Parts: sequence; structure tokens; C-alpha cells
Amino acid sequence: MSATQSDVSTILLDKVADWLTHASLAGDNLETIVRGFCERIAAAGLPIARVNLSFSMLHPLYDALGFTWMRATGMSVEGYRHDPAGKPERFLQSPYFYLLNNNLEHLRRRLDRDGPVEFPVLEELRQEGMTDYLAFLQPFGGQSTQGMMGSWSTDSTGGFSDAMIAALLRLQNHLAVAAKMAVLGKLADNMLTTYLGGNAGKRVLDGQIRRGDGETIRAALVMGDMRESTMLAEKEGRQAYIDTLNHFFDAIAAPFNRSGGEIMSFMGDGFLAVYPCGRHKDPSKIACDAALAAVFKAQARVAELNKDRRSNGLSDVRYGIGLHVGNVMFGNVGLKDRLTFSAFGSAVNEVQRLQVLTKKYSHEVIASQAFASYCGGDWTTLGEEQLRGVGHKVTVLLPNASGDPIKIDDAYDDVAYDGLSEAEQVMLLHRDAKTRRPLLEKFMQ
Repeated sequence: MSATQSDVSTILLDKVADWLTHASLAGDNLETIVRGFCERIAAAGLPIARVNLSFSMLHPLYDALGFTWMRATGMSVEGYRHDPAGKPERFLQSPYFYLLNNNLEHLRRRLDRDGPVEFPVLEELRQEGMTDYLAFLQPFGGQSTQGMMGSWSTDSTGGFSDAMIAALLRLQNHLAVAAKMAVLGKLADNMLTTYLGGNAGKRVLDGQIRRGDGETIRAALVMGDMRESTMLAEKEGRQAYIDTLNHFFDAIAAPFNRSGGEIMSFMGDGFLAVYPCGRHKDPSKIACDAALAAVFKAQARVAELNKDRRSNGLSDVRYGIGLHVGNVMFGNVGLKDRLTFSAFGSAVNEVQRLQVLTKKYSHEVIASQAFASYCGGDWTTLGEEQLRGVGHKVTVLLPNASGDPIKIDDAYDDVAYDGLSEAEQVMLLHRDAKTRRPLLEKFMQ
């Protein structure tokens, strides 16, 4: 697009603003809003060749995203990145950091004129044929660190006219409102999923919010608990113990939060996982097989964790796991103004007592006959136990590991991601500017 375009249709751009409002009310996600916005402002006649948007939430539960839209190729989405802090100069030499460090809202640079440019990205844009560049910071309100950073670039002869800049600034506010709504919606969803679990979080979002709301389902149950936690807390200290507990949960509990399973709750240094299933044999077998496979993976993961701990002069983390299958009640319990979504019932009590029996039998995993009857593989009968609250004795068994060892790579199949957007990196660098002053002076000269 080389012709100068100074006329901007306010009618068409008002339609873009209306669309943002409707998309926000409809609950569209952030990617849909950004993509639709970029396509619509280009269709309305604004000579935009490139749009870059990055969002800063500085919140551990928000999925950080950055977007780059090109008129010729459409939009690309940049999500989690490995170790982006490895090259801080990328951010220290960015227009976004300059805006933040100088408390500015906008920065404009003409690129169709000869001469040096102070930001490396501008030289890249000049090589791509861009003639004008406008960067901005858009807080989401007040003194909050939440907000949007972005830039508009054009390849139009003569760059941006005043009318174009006015239109972009006006639409920028509408985009910020719609983006904030999408971010808050995603954040609420992530928080419910993180604190309640995927299934429970969906139930709450779907309106199951009154005390007493719930249902009875059949499920394979897994109860895990870390042993000798009091001694570890006294020996390692508060923070070291908290770190140990988190490492333990990462190792042992994560396998039960996939393949149909869900961590229902954490209780001190233990957890309850459920594998919902139908009331017939086949779905019960699928659920129990999945739970048992997760047990073997959890054992391999804890073995690797303990190997690392021994290399650092730390004691092994010990644990017990109980396995059972039965009917559980899902629902809201508690006070009228302070509820929790949980699983409860006799089967939950029984799996907890099975977990405690791992101490008596000195084995890490114990299952009920009801659970083992649905699983293949090799089992060793340990004995019969009278569980409190159960009218008959329960046969307890030990699952024997399969002949195929679990590879360490398979055991630790989670990928560690940084999860910070470019905007968040800039925010953190700005926050730490005082401690980074020698580095800043080096790169800002």
C-alpha cells in the first residue's frame, strides 16, 4: 500500500468499535478479539501493515500471550517462551521499555527518512518497508501493572496522518476495554480450574454455586500422603519444607491430573484424585487402569526426585497411596457465604483408611479388592482389614510393577515454561531498574 491515505471513515471505524463491544459482551477470547480487530481496521481503510500487541498481567494463573498481525500473512500468536530473560537487551532496547522508563504513553518514529534509529526493531521495520511507527502503553486502570503494550506500523507513503493517529488512539481505548474483559474472563476460568480442578471449576462456572448443589457419581479414587512431614518441617525449616512439599506434589500428584483423572483437593501434605466413570464394568475398568498407570508413573517420578535429593545431601521423601473405587458425592458444602466444592462419602473415607494402611504393611501403595478386580496385571494379597465404618472385612492388595520400566523421560514429561509475555518482561525489568542500573546504562547509551 503506497498511496497516501489521509481520509479515515469514522462510520466504518465506529463499526469496528461496535464489534469490539459485541465481542466483549459475547465473552470472546483474547485471540479472537485481537485477530478480528486487526482484520477490521484494515478492511475499514486504515493503512496498517503491522500490529504488535502484548499483555501484562504479572499473574501466575494467566496464560501470557503476545500477538503480531501482518497485513500480508495474518496473525501469529506467541505464547510461553523458554528463558526469555536470557537476553535482557531485547527488552532493554525496545520502545516499550523506553516508554515505561520515561513515563510516556506514546512514541512515534518516522522510518521513511534517512538517518540512524535508536531502537533495533525500527531498523528491522524499515528494512520491511515500513514508513511510520507508533508505540503505546495502555494501562487497564489506576496504578495497576495490568495493561497492554503495542505498536502500529504502516507502509503508506507519508506515514500516518493526524486523522489516522486520532482514529488509532480512539480505537485503542475500545480495544483495551475488550481485551481487559477477555483477560479477566480467562483469569477467572484459570483460577477456578487451578483451585477447584477442571471438572469442579466448570461446574461452578455453569452455575452450580448454591450450598447443597451436587450429585453422586462413581469414580476410581486415589488418596496420597507424604510421610514424616512433621519431622521434615522441623529438620529443614519452614521455607525448605514448603519447597519440598511442592516438589513432592509436582512429582507424585501431577500424573493423576490427566488421562481422565483430576486432583479434587489438597489436604495438608496429601491429596485426593478422582477418575469419574460409569457404573458398568467397562468404564470402571478404564478408570481403574488409568489410575494404576498414574501410580506407576508417580512412583518413577518420586524415585527421580529422591535421587536428586540424595545428590544434594537431603533425605528421601516417603509417601503412601491408597486406591479404591466406589460412589462419591460431588457438591458444595460449607457456610452460606464460604463454600468449597469437594468430594465426600463413604468411599472417600475408605480410600483414606487404605492409604493409612501403607504404614502397617510398609508398602507405598495399597488397593482394595474392589479396585484390583477391575485392573489387569499382577497383584499380591496382603491380608484382610476391618475398615472403620465398613460392615465387612476388606481384602487389601499390593500392585506389582509391570515388567516394562518407566523411562525417566516418560516420568518427567512436563515441560517447564517461563510464561511471561514481552510486556511482563519489560515491566519486571523496569521494576528492577535500580538493581540493574549498570546494565541499563550500558544498553541505553
